[in-house]
Amino acid sequence: MSATRLLVLGVVRISGRAHGYQVRRELLNWRADSWANVQPGSIYHALKKMAAEELLEEVSTESGRGPDRVAYQLTEAGEVEFYRLLTGALTDADITGHLLSAGIVLMPMLERARAVELLKLLEVRLEGATAETAHTAAHARDWGHPPHVVRMYGLWGGLTETVRSWVHDLVAALEAGEYRMADDTEPTFPISR
Repeated sequence: MSATRLLVLGVVRISGRAHGYQVRRELLNWRADSWANVQPGSIYHALKKMAAEELLEEVSTESGRGPDRVAYQLTEAGEVEFYRLLTGALTDADITGHLLSAGIVLMPMLERARAVELLKLLEVRLEGATAETAHTAAHARDWGHPPHVVRMYGLWGGLTETVRSWVHDLVAALEAGEYRMADDTEPTFPISR
């Protein structure tokens, strides 16, 4: 699953319609290049690929100085794909990837109860990953792993538990009514202009 793909669909969805430069500018304003490893070239590639997959449709072309700017909007299939990717990102227990960050950034596009449900599932998965890592660390020496590898398991266990605790706190904040979500009355996502 690609964080870039999710973020590009998210920005186009938020904007209603957007061309590549607008999507790039928005993601760079969010600094997605640093926390999701979104590269400018990958944005344009994702737009073209998703248009070919009929997840996006071209709605206009602006001509002027430089190359033409093609504006896109989500298709019905693109809307389904966006929610599929967002659900996957918010339940993916792989803390080494960029998906959870992308999911958290786009989380306000969900109804509050749905976000809580997904994050509680993630918390359970992270508990399991923490227990599995602790088990591996406890037996790694017996299995012949070198001491530095055993220590690395401790690092991953600590990181996983930290993320689980953070997710637990986020769930509590959502349940307390923090953050504007899709089912709240105010808009959830202002776009940079």
